[in-house]
Amino acid sequence: MSELRQECLWEHVTQPAVAAQALAGEHKADVCVIGGGITGLSAAIHLLEQGKSVILLEAWKIGHGGSGRNVGLVNAGTWIRPDDVEATLGHKQGSRLNQVLGEAPGEVFAMIQRLGIDCQAQHKGTLHMAHNATGIADLEARHQQWSRRGADVELLTGAQCQEYCGTDKISAALLDRRAGTINPMGYTQGLAAAVTRLGGKLFQQSAVEGLQRDGDAWQVQTARGVVRADKVVISTGAYTEGDWSSLQKHFFRGYYYQVASKPLHGAAADKVLPHGQGSWDTRTVLSSIRRDDQGRLLLGSLGRVDNKPAWFVRSWADRIQSHYYPELGKVEWEMHWTGCIDFTPDHLMRLFEPAPGLVAVTGYNGRGNTTGTVIGRAFAEFLLKDEPDSLPLPFSPMKPVSAPSLRTAFYESGFSLYHAGQCLRVVL
Repeated sequence: MSELRQECLWEHVTQPAVAAQALAGEHKADVCVIGGGITGLSAAIHLLEQGKSVILLEAWKIGHGGSGRNVGLVNAGTWIRPDDVEATLGHKQGSRLNQVLGEAPGEVFAMIQRLGIDCQAQHKGTLHMAHNATGIADLEARHQQWSRRGADVELLTGAQCQEYCGTDKISAALLDRRAGTINPMGYTQGLAAAVTRLGGKLFQQSAVEGLQRDGDAWQVQTARGVVRADKVVISTGAYTEGDWSSLQKHFFRGYYYQVASKPLHGAAADKVLPHGQGSWDTRTVLSSIRRDDQGRLLLGSLGRVDNKPAWFVRSWADRIQSHYYPELGKVEWEMHWTGCIDFTPDHLMRLFEPAPGLVAVTGYNGRGNTTGTVIGRAFAEFLLKDEPDSLPLPFSPMKPVSAPSLRTAFYESGFSLYHAGQCLRVVL
């Protein structure tokens, strides 16, 4: 049996686009962006294209967080149904958010094309797969609600569903043609390369240790340097650390893990998601399924496995694979990795303006590839024009989430128990 190593596939197959350099000394810029993920890089690109000087600070390295470690689904909309978004936010605000995020995949693929990013981009849709009757009802509702809004979605059933999904364990699936898949690390590195091409300064291994107003500018302090900037964007997401920011109080951390096989070939492998969509099922503790351009099978779920033994990871992956795709036979699993997600209780993001010239965001709830791209652009437009209408949501009051650490522990315990049940073949 080959070794199952703890390594992110996307990092393994993607070369760094910019040289690692830490901030040292004093620097000035129109805007300082904190966080080198998709949101921060998107904001930097749009600001640079409008002639602003930008310095971006990343605590670790580009793509270290959720931007480089996620499944790579380019999803439309939010985690919850569009009607629920409008019920929570009100018709006007909810409708605006549904429209912006419904069009977000198109913006991602347009950025990829415009900037010439090599990231395994496949604009072929995604499949939300119903695992039981309750799941079918959920997909029927989502199909009806998105169709009413003019979205290019189709509810697949019968032989067509089984052919698209490549399994007879799914009887209905929602095909969202707006969506698609990418190598998220490739996308993030491509955005970073664009920042440097446009003249932006990007510093890695430069964790922020202090942020304060100093006269007419913001002073952003790291261990070895300082940036003075007129305006600041905080886009650190679930990887927000340090006492300099109160953003950690406005979400609770969740985890998501993935397991990648060695490349698969042959007739049985060709039947797995044969039209190139990425997918996930309707289980409460969902399973995601996709393939990469080398034919690897990628499985994922909520929770973490970086703290679990290799036999546990293999047993879980074998269980999911043998249920959906038994024709593959014994699959060799090559690597696994875990990332963090910033969750909010209502599964909707929060935009903040703690002070004039300072903007921040939390709560992408696992939809960062699309949401980060459009929020980065929206933040840039807001800072350039000071027009709140450029934002897909108004700024929220800073009301902390109650007991975030307890929420994280509660959910993680539940996920671990569920996955243990899957490994023991007690539940699926």
